[in-house]
Amino acid sequence: MDDVLLNKIASIEKCLKRIKDEYIGHEKEFETNFTKQDAIILNLQRACEAIIDLAARLIRLNNLGIPQKTREVFIILEESNIIDKNLSKKLQNMVGFRNIAVHDYKALNIIIVKAIIEKNLNDFLEFTKLVIEKHSK
Repeated sequence: MDDVLLNKIASIEKCLKRIKDEYIGHEKEFETNFTKQDAIILNLQRACEAIIDLAARLIRLNNLGIPQKTREVFIILEESNIIDKNLSKKLQNMVGFRNIAVHDYKALNIIIVKAIIEKNLNDFLEFTKLVIEKHSK
């Protein structure tokens, strides 16, 4: 498998582990513990960046075109039947979260962050698993 793909997958897994380590067992204090919030949000940002990079690398390796906007990496993969529409939408939503986290931090809603942690972290793993299955040699 391509080293860049492997490194991005490892980075995503590391970020997700850090998020879980900071959150699990500390759910009740999360809304008031700004240090935990910062650690989790930073690792969510990093995981989002890595998943975008992973998608862009797949596009490059498969000569699928050049995305004009960040969300387009997932649209291109969807249109190329590499990921399904549902996963594409979920990952596009992560781009939206990342944009808010990076550019408008004050607008972040902690309830949404909690929902991502509790319901959407597996979206990252679903994508990385798919990449591993399709690109292992």
